[in-house]
Amino acid sequence: MTHDAAPMFMTRWTALALLSIALLLSMSLWFGVSAVAPRLSVEWKLDPSTAAWLTLAVQIGFVAGTLASALFNLPDVIRVRHLFAFSAFAGAAVNALLATLVHSGASAIALRFATGVFLAGVYPPGMKIIATWFRTGRGFALGVLIGALTLGKASPYLVNAIGSANWRVHAAMASIFAAIGGAIVLFFLRDGPYALPNQPFDISQVANIVRDRGVRLANFGYFGHMWELYAMWTWAPAMIRASIARSGGDPAIADAASFAVIGCGAIGCVAAGLLADRYGRTLVASVAMAISGACCIAIGFLFGGSPSLLLAVAALWGASVVADSAQFSAVITELGDPRYVGTALTMQTCIGFLITTISIRLMPLLVDTVGWSWAFVALAPGPFLGIVAMLRLRALPEASRIAGGRR
Repeated sequence: MTHDAAPMFMTRWTALALLSIALLLSMSLWFGVSAVAPRLSVEWKLDPSTAAWLTLAVQIGFVAGTLASALFNLPDVIRVRHLFAFSAFAGAAVNALLATLVHSGASAIALRFATGVFLAGVYPPGMKIIATWFRTGRGFALGVLIGALTLGKASPYLVNAIGSANWRVHAAMASIFAAIGGAIVLFFLRDGPYALPNQPFDISQVANIVRDRGVRLANFGYFGHMWELYAMWTWAPAMIRASIARSGGDPAIADAASFAVIGCGAIGCVAAGLLADRYGRTLVASVAMAISGACCIAIGFLFGGSPSLLLAVAALWGASVVADSAQFSAVITELGDPRYVGTALTMQTCIGFLITTISIRLMPLLVDTVGWSWAFVALAPGPFLGIVAMLRLRALPEASRIAGGRR
């Protein structure tokens, strides 16, 4: 079967299922290898700073890759399925080098950076692909995609909870999964009925992120959301572990609890997508950010107390902190230039992930200064500013184009 011979009877639901699986498998290069980073750092006797770069390098590589992709309009000038598949295959090859040949931290960090660069051709293009299948119900469809990624992000904690095998075998499996994900998109998926022809290169499209008023506000909402999201995903498990240890609970349950807390985000993404398509994207995103912002403030007061109460609030935070994510992307597909929606999504993602590198690095400094009881309060301005942006967007005339007029 060639890439143009994908089943013509394919429905949008089949496309959504296939793409969700392909995206999750391909992004295992990011999520799955993170699970073995502690074992790798022990084997190579890496200091904490160098070990931290094993994860941060992927994040920075992703920012660099999305910036280059947006500047050259790659998701719009190249057939987006081909970009997805090539990036997944290239990322798998780079990660396979890590799994088989590398024996030092410096080489591993360089390859993890390259992996992040290639994953920039997987995640934003995946969102564009699904937008070609869904005009109505787009918030739900994107919510399913982001929900799949959220489960992927949670997976390292499950792996650590049950124990992982030899890290090289685990990393090699991530490469195999990514290659399968690329093959699914290349051979078994086709463009949806709303796909447009490839577009000419136009560097000015990058400026739309600030030039178009509706797109600008949607991006500002996303940036506030991202200030909170990855810092929470990165550091909430550490706080849960420290809190359970202080309260005298079983430390062995911390990783399982972290998987459950972050995994709740998948439910939040799907639920928010359904609600946003019915009641409005700006409304649902604002409510989600109000809940997650409140959790930023409240969670510290539970540190060292009842593990059950802490995990209940953490689960609510995990569900709400990512519930709004897909809706910002959906708004971009509805308000942005449809010819260059891939560029707009990629630029949005680029700046959002750049912001995460700041908040992620800020958190340990705050923990050292004010402790876990107050550190997460610093994340609350993100969702608060996001709410302001969403309510301003809701008041604009062009908001009538969002979710079929449901704003």
